[in-house]
Amino acid sequence: MGSRAQALALASHTKPRLKSRGRPVAIPLPSVSQFSFLMTEALLIFSPETSLLRSFSRKVKVRAHWALQLLALLCALLGLGIITYNKHLNGKAHFVTWHGLTGLLTVLYASGQCAGGVLLLYPKLMKNWTLAKLKLYHATSGLVGYLLGCASLMLGMCSLWFTASVTSVSWYLAMLCPLLTSLVIMNQVSNAYLYRKRSQH
Repeated sequence: MGSRAQALALASHTKPRLKSRGRPVAIPLPSVSQFSFLMTEALLIFSPETSLLRSFSRKVKVRAHWALQLLALLCALLGLGIITYNKHLNGKAHFVTWHGLTGLLTVLYASGQCAGGVLLLYPKLMKNWTLAKLKLYHATSGLVGYLLGCASLMLGMCSLWFTASVTSVSWYLAMLCPLLTSLVIMNQVSNAYLYRKRSQH
């Protein structure tokens, strides 16, 4: 349920709008929803405790994971396009803050991660790699990408716009959401792959 609460918490604090030459431009909510809902849900699908598809087969879960991750990537690209266009209209420099740089890196990383996921759908393309090893590397690199996305999100919450819009306890609660979901995802991936692999040796 963490990702649902996170999405609601972030959405409730992202109503203010940027201005572009006197015209309001909506804040790129797709990029926020990517990490507050879609990507988190895509990873939680494999959780035995919190998955919405617990009673379904693994094949169904994999397809749902693939679809949600693709939607997350599309939302990230859309959000990146919106904010880049807004900066262009305002004559502002692109990717000069830590939030902007980590956000760009996250989108590029997510693109590569989705491309790597195709190898799991068609493992015969990697004849020299076992399916178990591909799953391990995909899950581990996916965790890195998720943490990178959460870091970008938290850096965005430290921006002048966000700190001016969200103050007091609300700011701390908003910061707590990606931090908690990161811990949940880290625990899930560790239990499913890393700890299990250690126990086999």
